[in-house]
Amino acid sequence: MSQTIEDRSLTRAEVQALGPGSTTLTSVDLEGVDLSGLVLSGWTFDRCRLGGARLAEAKLEGTRWLGCRAARADFTGADLSEAVVRSGDFNNASFRRAALGAAAFTGCKLTGADFKDARTLGATFEEALLVAAKLPGVSFRKARLQRLDFSQADLCRADFRDAVLDECSLREANLEGARFEGADLRGADLGGLKLTNAGPFRGATISPRQAGQLLSELGLVVR
Repeated sequence: MSQTIEDRSLTRAEVQALGPGSTTLTSVDLEGVDLSGLVLSGWTFDRCRLGGARLAEAKLEGTRWLGCRAARADFTGADLSEAVVRSGDFNNASFRRAALGAAAFTGCKLTGADFKDARTLGATFEEALLVAAKLPGVSFRKARLQRLDFSQADLCRADFRDAVLDECSLREANLEGARFEGADLRGADLGGLKLTNAGPFRGATISPRQAGQLLSELGLVVR
């Protein structure tokens, strides 16, 4: 059964009453609604308002989130496997312990979002703002990362081995214990990096310009 709900505010009980099946919510207001633990697999959320909504432990496999406003939403422990998240505001949302296998985040605002202990195998991020996001231990190994802003993000123990960073920013990010062996950082903004904390980049490829910036910290001039 396929159904579409438009331009309404829904309560938890009303969402539950929609039952299983292919459901599309368009411009629906779910701000602050507790949807934790619900089975909403395969649903489409199109331009919905979910600010502060609770979706902890919800079953959200294969869901589509298109242009949604979900700042501070709680997805703790939710299953977002194979979800598509596009052009939305998820600033300060929590994805702690969430299952994000093969999920795709594109064009999203994820400033301050918390991905601690999330299962991210196969997840992709593209053209996303991850400023001050919490991504400890996340693996980007062998990924091609395009236009990601990791400025001031917590990337401790993150795995960037053999990754290519194209128009990405690592400015002032926490890179303690991160690994970059074989990574191509020539397209990355390494602003704020000093030789004294350049250890994580051992084995990575940087450009002559970036090398000059590092050496300038020692007062040396590269010609």
